[in-house]
Amino acid sequence: MEYSSTVTLKDGRACILRNGTASDGQALLDIFNLTHTQTDYLLTYPEEHSYTSEDEAELLRRKTDSVDEIELLAELDGKVVGSAGINCVGRKEKTRHRVEFGISVDKAYWGLGIGRALTVACIECAKKAGYTQLELEVVAENRSAIGLYESAGFVEYGRNPKGFLSRFTGWQEIVLMRLELENGEYLEKNR
Repeated sequence: MEYSSTVTLKDGRACILRNGTASDGQALLDIFNLTHTQTDYLLTYPEEHSYTSEDEAELLRRKTDSVDEIELLAELDGKVVGSAGINCVGRKEKTRHRVEFGISVDKAYWGLGIGRALTVACIECAKKAGYTQLELEVVAENRSAIGLYESAGFVEYGRNPKGFLSRFTGWQEIVLMRLELENGEYLEKNR
Protein backbone atom coordinates (compact mmCIF):
# COMPACT_ATOMS: atom_id res chain seq x y z
CA MET A 1 0.00 0.00 0.00
CA GLU A 2 1.33 3.39 -0.86
CA TYR A 3 0.77 6.60 1.09
CA SER A 4 2.29 10.05 1.05
CA SER A 5 1.32 13.22 2.85
CA THR A 6 2.97 16.30 4.29
CA VAL A 7 1.72 17.67 7.59
CA THR A 8 2.61 20.87 9.41
CA LEU A 9 3.79 20.20 12.95
CA LYS A 10 3.06 22.33 16.00
CA ASP A 11 6.42 24.07 15.59
CA GLY A 12 5.65 24.95 11.96
CA ARG A 13 7.99 22.43 10.33
CA ALA A 14 6.79 20.17 7.53
CA CYS A 15 6.83 16.44 8.26
CA ILE A 16 6.57 13.93 5.44
CA LEU A 17 4.52 10.80 6.09
CA ARG A 18 5.13 8.08 3.54
CA ASN A 19 5.20 4.37 3.12
CA GLY A 20 8.63 2.97 3.71
CA THR A 21 10.41 1.40 0.76
CA ALA A 22 13.17 -1.19 0.59
CA SER A 23 15.80 1.56 0.59
CA ASP A 24 14.59 2.61 4.07
CA GLY A 25 15.54 -0.69 5.72
CA GLN A 26 18.41 0.73 7.78
CA ALA A 27 16.44 3.84 8.76
CA LEU A 28 13.55 1.67 10.00
CA LEU A 29 15.93 -0.55 11.96
CA ASP A 30 17.60 2.52 13.50
CA ILE A 31 14.32 4.17 14.56
CA PHE A 32 13.03 0.88 15.94
CA ASN A 33 16.14 0.36 18.08
CA LEU A 34 16.13 3.97 19.24
CA THR A 35 12.47 4.19 20.23
CA HIS A 36 12.57 0.82 21.98
CA THR A 37 15.38 2.08 24.23
CA GLN A 38 13.57 5.35 25.03
CA THR A 39 10.40 4.00 26.61
CA ASP A 40 9.21 0.94 28.48
CA TYR A 41 5.76 1.17 26.85
CA LEU A 42 6.59 -0.77 23.66
CA LEU A 43 6.22 -4.53 23.15
CA THR A 44 9.90 -5.51 23.02
CA TYR A 45 13.35 -4.51 24.12
CA PRO A 46 15.82 -3.64 21.34
CA GLU A 47 17.99 -6.71 21.85
CA GLU A 48 14.96 -8.98 21.34
CA HIS A 49 14.66 -7.70 17.79
CA SER A 50 16.84 -9.89 15.59
CA TYR A 51 16.05 -8.28 12.21
CA THR A 52 18.78 -6.89 10.02
CA SER A 53 18.49 -3.88 7.75
CA GLU A 54 17.96 -6.35 4.89
CA ASP A 55 15.07 -7.97 6.80
CA GLU A 56 13.54 -4.54 7.39
CA ALA A 57 13.97 -3.68 3.70
CA GLU A 58 12.10 -6.86 2.75
CA LEU A 59 9.33 -6.06 5.23
CA LEU A 60 8.97 -2.58 3.75
CA ARG A 61 8.89 -3.99 0.22
CA ARG A 62 6.13 -6.43 1.21
CA LYS A 63 4.13 -3.68 2.92
CA THR A 64 4.46 -1.39 -0.11
CA ASP A 65 3.26 -4.20 -2.38
CA SER A 66 0.39 -5.09 -0.03
CA VAL A 67 -3.17 -3.94 -0.69
CA ASP A 68 -4.16 -4.02 2.99
CA GLU A 69 -1.06 -3.48 5.17
CA ILE A 70 1.44 -0.64 5.41
CA GLU A 71 4.45 0.63 7.34
CA LEU A 72 4.63 4.42 7.40
CA LEU A 73 7.66 6.53 8.16
CA ALA A 74 7.62 10.06 9.56
CA GLU A 75 10.47 12.03 8.02
CA LEU A 76 11.53 15.41 9.40
CA ASP A 77 14.40 17.40 7.93
CA GLY A 78 15.50 14.30 6.00
CA LYS A 79 15.59 12.08 9.10
CA VAL A 80 13.18 9.25 9.99
CA VAL A 81 11.80 10.15 13.43
CA GLY A 82 8.91 7.72 13.76
CA SER A 83 7.03 4.84 12.25
CA ALA A 84 3.57 3.33 12.39
CA GLY A 85 1.78 0.55 10.66
CA ILE A 86 -1.30 -1.57 10.26
CA ASN A 87 -1.26 -5.36 10.14
CA CYS A 88 -4.12 -7.70 9.36
CA VAL A 89 -5.21 -9.68 12.43
CA GLY A 90 -6.00 -12.74 10.33
CA ARG A 91 -6.93 -13.87 6.84
CA LYS A 92 -9.72 -16.21 7.91
CA GLU A 93 -13.33 -15.19 7.37
CA LYS A 94 -14.02 -14.50 11.05
CA THR A 95 -11.08 -12.14 11.56
CA ARG A 96 -10.25 -10.56 8.22
CA HIS A 97 -12.24 -7.40 9.09
CA ARG A 98 -9.79 -6.59 11.92
CA VAL A 99 -6.47 -4.75 11.69
CA GLU A 100 -3.85 -3.97 14.35
CA PHE A 101 -2.13 -0.62 14.74
CA GLY A 102 1.33 0.06 16.15
CA ILE A 103 3.36 3.26 16.46
CA SER A 104 6.60 4.66 17.85
CA VAL A 105 8.15 8.13 17.70
CA ASP A 106 11.62 9.29 18.72
CA LYS A 107 11.23 10.85 22.19
CA ALA A 108 13.10 13.97 21.02
CA TYR A 109 10.09 14.70 18.78
CA TRP A 110 7.24 13.96 21.18
CA GLY A 111 4.62 16.68 21.52
CA LEU A 112 4.95 18.02 17.97
CA GLY A 113 1.95 16.19 16.50
CA ILE A 114 3.85 13.40 14.74
CA GLY A 115 2.06 10.69 16.70
CA ARG A 116 -1.33 12.18 15.85
CA ALA A 117 -0.41 12.53 12.18
CA LEU A 118 0.78 8.90 11.97
CA THR A 119 -2.35 7.71 13.78
CA VAL A 120 -4.66 9.59 11.41
CA ALA A 121 -2.70 8.31 8.40
CA CYS A 122 -3.02 4.71 9.59
CA ILE A 123 -6.76 5.19 10.12
CA GLU A 124 -7.01 6.47 6.55
CA CYS A 125 -5.04 3.48 5.26
CA ALA A 126 -7.19 1.02 7.24
CA LYS A 127 -10.34 2.58 5.76
CA LYS A 128 -8.85 2.49 2.27
CA ALA A 129 -8.05 -1.20 2.74
CA GLY A 130 -11.69 -1.76 3.75
CA TYR A 131 -11.23 -2.89 7.34
CA THR A 132 -14.12 -2.34 9.73
CA GLN A 133 -12.19 -2.45 13.02
CA LEU A 134 -8.80 -1.00 13.96
CA GLU A 135 -7.29 -2.30 17.21
CA LEU A 136 -4.39 -1.45 19.49
CA GLU A 137 -2.93 -2.25 22.88
CA VAL A 138 -1.41 0.44 25.09
CA VAL A 139 0.20 0.41 28.54
CA ALA A 140 -2.31 1.91 31.02
CA GLU A 141 0.36 4.23 32.47
CA ASN A 142 0.86 5.82 29.04
CA ARG A 143 -1.86 8.43 29.55
CA SER A 144 -0.70 10.71 26.73
CA ALA A 145 -1.00 7.88 24.18
CA ILE A 146 -4.42 6.89 25.53
CA GLY A 147 -5.55 10.52 25.26
CA LEU A 148 -4.36 10.64 21.66
CA TYR A 149 -6.17 7.41 20.77
CA GLU A 150 -9.38 8.52 22.49
CA SER A 151 -9.29 11.84 20.63
CA ALA A 152 -9.03 9.86 17.37
CA GLY A 153 -12.16 7.88 18.30
CA PHE A 154 -10.73 4.72 19.85
CA VAL A 155 -12.63 3.28 22.80
CA GLU A 156 -11.47 0.93 25.51
CA TYR A 157 -12.99 -2.54 25.41
CA GLY A 158 -10.94 -4.34 28.02
CA ARG A 159 -7.84 -4.56 30.17
CA ASN A 160 -5.21 -7.14 30.89
CA PRO A 161 -3.72 -6.43 34.34
CA LYS A 162 -0.65 -8.54 33.60
CA GLY A 163 -0.27 -7.75 29.91
CA PHE A 164 3.45 -6.94 30.04
CA LEU A 165 6.12 -7.94 32.53
CA SER A 166 8.59 -5.05 32.49
CA ARG A 167 12.13 -5.74 33.56
CA PHE A 168 12.10 -2.28 35.19
CA THR A 169 8.68 -1.85 36.83
CA GLY A 170 7.11 -5.31 37.04
CA TRP A 171 3.58 -5.91 35.79
CA GLN A 172 2.13 -3.41 33.34
CA GLU A 173 -1.60 -3.27 32.71
CA ILE A 174 -2.55 -3.23 29.02
CA VAL A 175 -5.58 -1.31 27.76
CA LEU A 176 -7.28 -2.86 24.73
CA MET A 177 -8.76 -0.24 22.41
CA ARG A 178 -10.69 -0.36 19.15
CA LEU A 179 -12.00 2.00 16.51
CA GLU A 180 -14.95 1.09 14.32
CA LEU A 181 -14.34 2.10 10.74
CA GLU A 182 -17.14 3.11 8.41
CA ASN A 183 -15.91 1.26 5.36
CA GLY A 184 -17.04 -2.31 4.81
CA GLU A 185 -15.75 -2.77 1.25
CA TYR A 186 -13.02 -5.14 2.45
CA LEU A 187 -15.59 -7.66 3.66
CA GLU A 188 -17.61 -7.41 0.47
CA LYS A 189 -14.71 -7.87 -1.93
CA ASN A 190 -13.24 -10.75 0.09
CA ARG A 191 -16.33 -12.90 0.72
